[in-house]
Amino acid sequence: MPTIAAMTTSAPLPALRQDARTIGLIGLAHGSSHFFHMLLPPLFPFLIAEFGYSYSQLGLLLSVFFVVSGVGQALSGFLVDRVGARPVLFGALGSFVASGLVAGSASGYPGLVLAAVLAGLGNAPFHPVDFTILNKRVSPQRLGHGFAVHGISGNLGWATAPVFMAGIATATGSWRVACLSGAALALLVLATMVWHRDALDDRQAVAAGPGGKAAPAAVPEHPLAFLRLPSVWLCFSFFFWSTCSLSAIQSFASPALQQMYAMPLSLTAMVVTGYMLCSAAGMVVGGFIVGRVVRLEKTISACLLASAALLALVALGWLPGAAALALVALAGAGIGIAGPSRDMLIKRAAPPGATGRVYGTVYSGLDLGFAVAAPLFGALLDRGQTAAIFYGSALALVLGVASAGLVGAGVAARAARPVGASA
Repeated sequence: MPTIAAMTTSAPLPALRQDARTIGLIGLAHGSSHFFHMLLPPLFPFLIAEFGYSYSQLGLLLSVFFVVSGVGQALSGFLVDRVGARPVLFGALGSFVASGLVAGSASGYPGLVLAAVLAGLGNAPFHPVDFTILNKRVSPQRLGHGFAVHGISGNLGWATAPVFMAGIATATGSWRVACLSGAALALLVLATMVWHRDALDDRQAVAAGPGGKAAPAAVPEHPLAFLRLPSVWLCFSFFFWSTCSLSAIQSFASPALQQMYAMPLSLTAMVVTGYMLCSAAGMVVGGFIVGRVVRLEKTISACLLASAALLALVALGWLPGAAALALVALAGAGIGIAGPSRDMLIKRAAPPGATGRVYGTVYSGLDLGFAVAAPLFGALLDRGQTAAIFYGSALALVLGVASAGLVGAGVAARAARPVGASA
C-alpha cells in the first residue's frame, strides 16, 4: 500500500520538472529580449554628453527598433509555424550579440541606428517563439503560471537593463564597455539555450495531462484566414494602447519626475526599476487569478483603470516627490496583475493551428506602440510638458481597457455558441 501511495504521489513530478525547465528557459530568453529593449535608453545621458543628441533624436532610435521588431514580429509568426520555434530563437539571440557589438563600436548616429536595427531583428520573433513553445511544451494546468513567469521575466529584463547598462557605463567611464557587456550577456543566454535545447523542442508537444483538454485539431485553411477575425485586431489595438502607456513610463518618467518634482536624477532613475519590480510582483498574483476567472477582461479592466488613476494623480503635481515616485512604481502592479489574463485572453481568441501567426500579429501592436509613442513623448518632454507624460500614459491605459472589453465579449459569445455553429 505505501508503494502505491508513493507511486501516486511521485507520478506528476517528472511532468512538473519538465514544465519548470521549459518555463525557466523561456523566462530567461524573454528576459533577454526585454533587456535589449533597453540596451540604449539607459545610455541616453552618456550619448547626449558625447554626441550632443536631443531626446527626440534618441527617441527615434527606439522607433527604428520597434518598427523593425513590429514588422519582423508579424512575419516571424509565419516562420515559427513553418520551421519551428527553437531555431528561430537561436537566430534571435545571435542578432542580440551582433547588436551589442555594433553599438559598442559605433562612431555616430548611423552606427547606433544599425545597432537598433539588429536589436529589433532579434526582438521580433520572441513572442511567437515563446508562446508557441509554452503552449506546446507546458501542461495545460500549469500554463497560467507559465504565462506569469514569462511576463515576470520580461519585466525583470527591463528592470535589470538600466542598472546593468548605466552601472557599467558609470563604473568604467565608458558606455561602449556597457554595450559590449550586453553582447556578452546575450552570448551566455544563447549558449544556455543551445545546451538545454531538448526542453525547447516545440515539435514534441506534451499530452494534456489530468484535468487538461487536448487542443482541438486545426482545420486546414488559408494561412491569412486568421486576419479576418475581429478579435485578432482588437488584441492588436489593446497591445498598441497599453504599450504607448508603458513607453511613456519606461523612457521618460525619470526625467519628467526630475523636472516636475525637483528630484535628483540618481533617485528618479530608479522609477523604471521600481515600476518593473511591482509589475513582476503583480504577475505572480495574476498567475493565480487567471485560472479562477472566466471573464478575464474584467480583471484586465479593473487593474488598468487603477493604474491609470495613479498616473493621473502623479500628473497633477500635488504630491511630495517621494510619494509621486512611489505611485508611479505602484502603477506597475496593476499592469502586472493584468498580464497573465491578457495572454490567456489572446490564447482563447486564437483559432487552433495559428499560434505563431496570431501571437506575432497581436504582439506587433506592442512594437508599433513603442515606435509611435517614443518620439511623441520625447517631443513633449523637449517642450517641457512633463505632466503630459503621465496624463498621456493614463489615457492610453483607458483606451486599452476598451479594446480588452471588446475582445472578452467576443470570446464569451464564441464560447456560448453551440458546438458546430458557424463563427
